[in-house]
Amino acid sequence: MVVLSPARLWSRDFSLYFVGRAVALMGDAMLPVAVTLGVLGIYGPVGVGVVLAAWMAAFGGLVLFGGVLADWFTARRMMIFADVLRVVTQMTIAITFFTGTPALWLLIVMSFLSGLGAALFQPGVNSMIPQIAADPQRANATLRVADAVARLIGPGIAGAIVLLGGPGVVYAINAGTFLVSALCLLAMRVRLTKTEATSLISDLREGWAEFRSRTWMWSVILVWAVYGIVLFGPMWPVGAQVISEAHGDAAYVLAITGEGLGSILGGLVAMRYRPARPLFSGAVAMIAFMAMPLVVALAAPIPVIVTGYTLAGAAWAFWSVMWATSVQTQVPGEVLNRVTAYEVAGSVLSIPIGQSLGPIVGEAIGAQTVVLIGFFAGLAGIGVLLSIRPVRNLRAVGRI
Repeated sequence: MVVLSPARLWSRDFSLYFVGRAVALMGDAMLPVAVTLGVLGIYGPVGVGVVLAAWMAAFGGLVLFGGVLADWFTARRMMIFADVLRVVTQMTIAITFFTGTPALWLLIVMSFLSGLGAALFQPGVNSMIPQIAADPQRANATLRVADAVARLIGPGIAGAIVLLGGPGVVYAINAGTFLVSALCLLAMRVRLTKTEATSLISDLREGWAEFRSRTWMWSVILVWAVYGIVLFGPMWPVGAQVISEAHGDAAYVLAITGEGLGSILGGLVAMRYRPARPLFSGAVAMIAFMAMPLVVALAAPIPVIVTGYTLAGAAWAFWSVMWATSVQTQVPGEVLNRVTAYEVAGSVLSIPIGQSLGPIVGEAIGAQTVVLIGFFAGLAGIGVLLSIRPVRNLRAVGRI
């Protein structure tokens, strides 16, 4: 096993990119608290749901176009444009909170535009890493740890800020994080090539053909789409309900904290451990993720629940690094943005379905039953992945 020196990872461009992403990730971790506490008190849970749905609709529905535009204009330019767009949307909401009560239609429109910004930004994340990091796996693991730290401490910071200064302050901070991200991207020296534009439809078709030609990729995304409906989507609203009813809200906070700590651990492991078959190792690790729905379905004692969430966080972080590195190193750079757009869209579009149906089904058959179904479906999905030879045998680039 060859371990690259830190100097090779922490180049000028990667250092700038890391700072921009780490700051923006912290802002993103803080924002849901501002949305929930700020909008809930004005427009109730329906208002919160509509505002969040507007963001997801824009992101899931337009990310494919973001992949094409990233190829046409280069990923960095689209990412900078996306950051500037989100600076405008978040500052607009902040100002309306500072000056009075924001109208619901304004919150919905700004949330939609912010989701559009995310759709334009996300495809470039994969194509940027191989261009600025000599060691994509360590780069992905480092960013995963930064994301985990942000999700661990961001909500608590946001809650304190909302209580002291109101939700507008959090929105303003979020706008500032996107500004930092844009400035860091602007300061980078990487030279990215752009694809000659033909037509939107033909480029989307080419991206789809590239995505479809890789069995290891579309089979994972197909399993993930099912997970979105039966596992990922229901897990958070229904899981939170089960834990809170059994042990109180504080227990759920402890569980989420355990998940964050586990994510940091999983990212650190992924920095050092380099499996020859990354998706095989990642899928095996995901078995530990199923500890989360299992402990919830059993309404286990608090220490067991926290342990289950910690294992799940570690497994998810490790899988995410293995997956991102595989996509970045196995797909040619000239189509990577478009292929990334398809895999992202396939991964997230089914989650709102699960989030919406999970509580409804839970009322009919019981919340714990819903989560238990997710547990068994999760294990079955891993079995499917391990049975598919292109997934099981995909070799890491540079490994024989």
